[in-house]
Amino acid sequence: MDLQLTGKRAVVTGGSRGIGKAIARQLAREGVDVAIGARSVGPLEETAQEIARETGRKIVPIVVDTTNVDSIKHFVRNAAEALGGGVDICVNSAARVGGATGGIEEIDEIEILKDFEEKVIGYLRVARECVPYMKANNWGRIINISGLAGRNPGTNLSGGSRNAATVNMTKALSNDLGKYGINVTAIYPGQTVTERTYDNLAPRARQENTSVDSLLAAQAERSVIRHNVTAEDIAYVVTFVCSPLAISLTGEAIAVAGGQSPDVHF
Repeated sequence: MDLQLTGKRAVVTGGSRGIGKAIARQLAREGVDVAIGARSVGPLEETAQEIARETGRKIVPIVVDTTNVDSIKHFVRNAAEALGGGVDICVNSAARVGGATGGIEEIDEIEILKDFEEKVIGYLRVARECVPYMKANNWGRIINISGLAGRNPGTNLSGGSRNAATVNMTKALSNDLGKYGINVTAIYPGQTVTERTYDNLAPRARQENTSVDSLLAAQAERSVIRHNVTAEDIAYVVTFVCSPLAISLTGEAIAVAGGQSPDVHF
């Protein structure tokens, strides 16, 4: 299937590793030129070189702090210039995993505010800077990476709230921007295997005298689909949602979690 993405231009925040990196790579494989943003210049440049070598597309690394409005403006402006004067696709994927921790008696509300500034407000600011370029072409895609805690927070006060807010904002943006040919969609990843997973599981593997791969294999066997969802799995779905073929998808929150949630959503 031709996703009709060749020649499109994308910005991806959180693009140096994890889900953001996988999305940038898959978009490039489909013929998209991509500007990736993250805070650390070293990993950012390494990722840009890696994806460019693999795909032959233009991959532009630009440092960005999504808690700083001036940094965001600089990022999008320079990305648009480097990509030939425009932005067609905006993928928001920059946020610390999990967010602030602790129950109501322990959690620091300042950390909750930081979570909202980084994810909800950060996503909003990046999208706002991209919208004028999309309006000029009467076409665009904005993808907001949320998190399954938005539906199933457990005791996660901050992570659940910020992810639910991201989805609500996504729907409002889709209602506002649809008349300009801009579709806005949220993605709910659940537990996802990324580079960080191997780092996090290494101490447990040593303690249990086994390997990380063995732990992951056992985890997969406990899953509904006998498969651990990976960053690449998320990227495949996001790339389709970015396609002109996905014209009918907007204002929705799509769970890409391998059936982790026990709930039914109509």
